[in-house]
Amino acid sequence: MACSSDDAVDMATAASRAPPDQAALADSHWPAPIVDVDFHVVTPDGATGAVTRAVANEAPVAIEINGLGYAVLMATPADLIDLAYGFALTERLIDASDDIVEVVEHATDKGLILRLFLARHLADRALDRVRRRLTDSSCGLCGIENLEQVMRPLPRLPRPMPPNGPALFRALSDLRDHQPISRATGAVHAAALCGSDGAIMLAREDVGRHNAFDKLIGAMLRAGAAWGDGFALLSSRCSYELVEKAVLAGCPLLATISAPSAMAISRAREAGLSLAVLARPDAYLALIPNEAT
Repeated sequence: MACSSDDAVDMATAASRAPPDQAALADSHWPAPIVDVDFHVVTPDGATGAVTRAVANEAPVAIEINGLGYAVLMATPADLIDLAYGFALTERLIDASDDIVEVVEHATDKGLILRLFLARHLADRALDRVRRRLTDSSCGLCGIENLEQVMRPLPRLPRPMPPNGPALFRALSDLRDHQPISRATGAVHAAALCGSDGAIMLAREDVGRHNAFDKLIGAMLRAGAAWGDGFALLSSRCSYELVEKAVLAGCPLLATISAPSAMAISRAREAGLSLAVLARPDAYLALIPNEAT
């Protein structure tokens, strides 16, 4: 079923941004996503002054799977339950939302911990993945055991979906309205679920482009939302990791504001994922797999 603007209220409610539980909120170690910092301003003519500016926060977030350490991400401390679900799906640890039995958030003086407890039938898969230590936290290759793990086969998407120009330009125009942390700080990425008409249904933000997309995917997973004839819009470059996350989440079209890498294009073609890259208010570049040479 296609996503349209009529679904926006229900979807936003279903995937509401729940804060950490009360125990976490009561913990003085839980960081805010935005902090105020005092700066000295220096202008070209040598004048100086003082200004207070909002700065995006990032915190180490350790992810544990069934009690075993799996990865540490540097992330914006907001929407972390969404991050947990999206990360687990795009790491191929789970296949559906009900594969996660529970996520527990915990704050320490050194950072945050997300403890994921998976369904019993996934125990062996989780153990194997923990052993391989494959993560997509920053560079995408940290902890890789061997080169074969870099290019794991991707599922093939059912059909390539060409970009809809008016819908994409509408989403580009509206994206800033869904970026409260970015508006305040100018320092975080956004990932948005856009309907077939370009209406933005859901958006998530993070200092890391991978985390922002995982948060969006996780929010959709928790809400039971499907891509339909919609697409993902990311305020970042198109890296191969984002292509892989899009394919694993079943997204038919990935749009990014900046350019793609050659590996991202190659992986998208292999999986049948359409791309709209260097997407700006005046133009975008389209790559449709069955039309690529």
